[in-house]
Amino acid sequence: MADVEQQGRKQSEEFTDESEEEDSEDEPKLKYERLSNGVTEILQKDAASCMTVHDKFLALGTHFGKVFLLDIQGNVTQKFEISSVKINQISLDESGEHVGICSEDGKVQVFGLYTREGFHENFDCPIKVVALHPQFSRSNYKQFVTGGNKLLLYERNWLNRWKMSVLHEGEGSITNIQWRSNLIAWANNVGVKIYDIGTKQRITNVLRDNVSLRPDMYPCSLCWKDNCTLIVGWGTSIKICVVKERNPTEMRDLPSRYVEIVSAFETEFFISGLAPLADQLVTLYFVKENSDHMDEEFRARPRLDIIQPLPESCEEISSDALTVRNFQDNECRDYRLEHSEGESLFYIISPKDIVVAKERDQDDHIDWLLEKKKYEEALMAAEISFKNIKRHDVQKIGMGYINHLVEKGDYDAAARKCQKVLGKNMELWENEVYRFKTIGQLKAISQYLPRGDLRLRPAIYEMILHEFLKTDYEGFATLIREWPGELYNNMAIVQAVNDHLKRDPANRTLLTTLAELYTYDQRYDRALEIYLRLRHKDVYQLIHKHDLFSSIEDKIILLMDFDKEKAVDMLLDNEDKISTDRVVEELADRPELLHVYLHKLFKRDHHKGQKYHEKQIVLYAEYDRPNLLPFLRDSTHCPLEKALEVCQQRNFVEETVFLLSRMGNCRRALQMIMEELEDVDKAIEFAKEQDDAELWEDLISYSIDKPPFITGLLNNIGTHVDPILLIHRIKEGMEIPNLRDSLVKILQDYNLQILLREGCKKILVADSLSLLQKMHRTQMRGVRVDEENICESCHAAILPSDMAKPFSVVVFHCRHMFHKECLPSSGTVPGVQFCNICSAKKRGPRSGILELKK
Repeated sequence: MADVEQQGRKQSEEFTDESEEEDSEDEPKLKYERLSNGVTEILQKDAASCMTVHDKFLALGTHFGKVFLLDIQGNVTQKFEISSVKINQISLDESGEHVGICSEDGKVQVFGLYTREGFHENFDCPIKVVALHPQFSRSNYKQFVTGGNKLLLYERNWLNRWKMSVLHEGEGSITNIQWRSNLIAWANNVGVKIYDIGTKQRITNVLRDNVSLRPDMYPCSLCWKDNCTLIVGWGTSIKICVVKERNPTEMRDLPSRYVEIVSAFETEFFISGLAPLADQLVTLYFVKENSDHMDEEFRARPRLDIIQPLPESCEEISSDALTVRNFQDNECRDYRLEHSEGESLFYIISPKDIVVAKERDQDDHIDWLLEKKKYEEALMAAEISFKNIKRHDVQKIGMGYINHLVEKGDYDAAARKCQKVLGKNMELWENEVYRFKTIGQLKAISQYLPRGDLRLRPAIYEMILHEFLKTDYEGFATLIREWPGELYNNMAIVQAVNDHLKRDPANRTLLTTLAELYTYDQRYDRALEIYLRLRHKDVYQLIHKHDLFSSIEDKIILLMDFDKEKAVDMLLDNEDKISTDRVVEELADRPELLHVYLHKLFKRDHHKGQKYHEKQIVLYAEYDRPNLLPFLRDSTHCPLEKALEVCQQRNFVEETVFLLSRMGNCRRALQMIMEELEDVDKAIEFAKEQDDAELWEDLISYSIDKPPFITGLLNNIGTHVDPILLIHRIKEGMEIPNLRDSLVKILQDYNLQILLREGCKKILVADSLSLLQKMHRTQMRGVRVDEENICESCHAAILPSDMAKPFSVVVFHCRHMFHKECLPSSGTVPGVQFCNICSAKKRGPRSGILELKK
């Protein structure tokens, strides 16, 4: 079968490659192959005159009066000697069990292929056509028609005899008959008629357009598309006729059906045959002799076109000029087009050749794409239709695409396609890698090599790494980062990198890559040394990931020199692995680094490094004075005498003032502020913090002869000290800057205090009144008393079981309830009773609010 397909493809190329003069970029719609085997031998000695197609077999008639039954491949299965002259027509019923044959000498035979019983008759004129009823095999449809000078209908009656009736005559020779369902269409010299065998009515007459053409030279082509649609081709004219039911109200004496021509148009060439293809038409053309734009040789070649009919024109979909045997000797009447409805096969019959056209399948589409070097589209088509393709293999197409890209020099695209095409075929992968090595393009394929579940031999990966190591350090580093270490022999690559480092020992790329290789090989200490040497950002990640804290105890200074913040954070986060004492010991010779560490430790926990607080005083004083005062304020373990000594040595006034005040020597601290800082605002602020009258007195005494200080005091002490005390002590005639503004401010502050007091008083009175009213409303509400309430004294139900008897109940505002007889006698205030429970809890007296009596 494969040989037949291959032969068919070669024949298709033979028909089209040498014949077509159209745009080669347009993919053909049909493919062609010559019907060979027994047909070849028949046509060498004889010539084809007609052929009929059934889904199961073919029936071929010849000029020497023979009929051959052929299989689909053209092998002869049966042979009938019918006449000595040309067979004009062969007709088969739908079942393929009966055949009708007519010949030029007037012979007509209708018989079963499995029995020779049937109809045999000789007429005195040539019989051009014969047509069996489509259901001829069924007993009640034993009918057929013949066409010569008359259209004759033969029917078998109940006596098993044939009854003849004339359906039409008088319009010349009948050249074509097509029978579909109950409709018989035939063509004569005048036009095309349709006869309804069911109603026994002729329902239409479609006239011939070009009467100048000889009907015997340019015969009419008829084809039923379905049970109601007839396609008529005659000369250069095509008409599509639809048989429709007539409205019963319009019938009168008219047939029950009528024909509507839905499409009519002219073509460029003469029509030799028609066949439907979905909603399109397949047309066999005989090229006109007066086509000036064609040379003499090409002019006589038949054309098979696919067209899309429109109401008044058509659109050409595809067109193929065919080279059939002896085409130069053929006329329009020598060609016929037959089709097999079941498989969309189209047979082009000529005297010396029979060509089969069929729709191109996905394999043919891929063939065409590959021929045009459209490998991308071919591969995509094969992947989409991989279940339907028979002759092609997706991987082979992909390999062809890769070869094509390599030939073009597009190595990156070729390598990228390897990932998709080669899949999990290790042998193909390795072959491609070696091919890329041969052409010097290992780099191109490196990033696409498999690295997951499918892996090549380690030697393959090592070969590529060595190639990169020779020419591209950055590319080598990228592969080491991207490739899992299991792909190659790690030790071999480490040795190769070390060899290159001997020639270039300071190369950062190689050193970083070597560290990564050591990391994968779990030689973390070696990797850590390289990272620290390079000051690489990944050093901290390496330490954390592989718990290398024991390896960095003697490398703390290196880590902090690289990045103090990250190093300190790491050390503090892992105090359980590297103790604070160990870090302090390592940093003893680098006090600036020690300060950074202890400062962050203090920020995290004020008590954790308390034994180093004394040392921190000096470190803060030396390296970070801005944080010294906050440290002194927050630390509860700092020796104040040592801190005071350090601050006094360095003349840190603010820190000394704080320490003196914390040690209780506030007067000395205030004196330093006034004498050394000469900052009245700070002095006033200090006095406010201490809130000591003696300090205010000292401040006033020190400031009384200093006008700027007096101004500061007048502006700020109004809310802490009576300004009159200061004003009375100001000397007569002393000039004080901004005195008026200061006095105005004192008066404004006093006025503001008065307003605040009055405002607060109003708010207090309003709130008290509101709460009193709320309490009054609450106490005035009724209290529900029912059988669930109990007496707080005797704990019996507050209401008697017999409500008819008189009773008396007392309810207090606190919601406690008593039987009147259970309450003790009135207290010191006559006529006023109090809740015993609330009085006992010292919540204040609660007078009775309600007395129920009955």
